[in-house]
Amino acid sequence: MPSKRDIQHRVVTAFQRRIGNPILRKLPNQQLLETIGRVSGQPRITPIGGRRIGTEFWLVSEFGQRSQYIRNINENNRVRVRLHGRWHPGTAHLLPDDDARARLRLLPKANSSAVRLVGTDLLTVRIDLDD
Repeated sequence: MPSKRDIQHRVVTAFQRRIGNPILRKLPNQQLLETIGRVSGQPRITPIGGRRIGTEFWLVSEFGQRSQYIRNINENNRVRVRLHGRWHPGTAHLLPDDDARARLRLLPKANSSAVRLVGTDLLTVRIDLDD
């Protein structure tokens, strides 16, 4: 019998995959994360929410190691982030020891509220930007 967390994960990711992400990817100011697919080797683009602080970009994944983009980062941590319509290359670092709930208080409120609401396995990600 699937747990409540499993059901929540399936419902949210199905919505994101079929409805939310295709719409958000088209918005010109939407922050995007590009990873390389661990199986396909092809670029995979995911709408994200976070904040740039100096040469770092911070975000919190709502499903942690269950998120496809996190699984891609585990395989290849070279990524690109689109901020204000411009792509920035960088290196992603997964920070399981960071207090993800505290981190969300430092990130944009709307996205942080959504992550807190639907997230089951919060995981902080820091991307060191090359530029």
